[in-house]
Amino acid sequence: MGKIAIVFWSGTGNTEAMADYVADGAKGAGAECEIIAADNFSADKIDDFDAIAFGCPSMGDEVLEETVFEPLFESCRAKLKGKKIGLFGSYGWGDGEWMRNWEDICRADGADLVSDGVICCEYPDDAAAEDCKALGAALAE
Repeated sequence: MGKIAIVFWSGTGNTEAMADYVADGAKGAGAECEIIAADNFSADKIDDFDAIAFGCPSMGDEVLEETVFEPLFESCRAKLKGKKIGLFGSYGWGDGEWMRNWEDICRADGADLVSDGVICCEYPDDAAAEDCKALGAALAE
């Protein structure tokens, strides 16, 4: 259980909706969670949480959003070793390469990824909503 941060950036609302579903899953598993927009989070807050879900859509040529989210995530990387982490995000094109690359970065940094990253095309459908809830529950374990 514990305390979970759900840190996200969303340009269209799709990834924000995913964050809400992750929170639903975490709360349903008995965890306390806080949904935080990326511009309101910083690396010095990581130790306040037992687990963190990071959410960012695919941008440009399948990369993380470059002006707010990517700089935030880079600043957090040094504190990811041994931390329970979950990743999620939406996309509108491509095949999920940004998520695979992001997972590789987290693993290389020693993060404890609780599952594969959760992705969906555009707004989360029922299957994606359930995957997000499962991610939240996994972070709560």
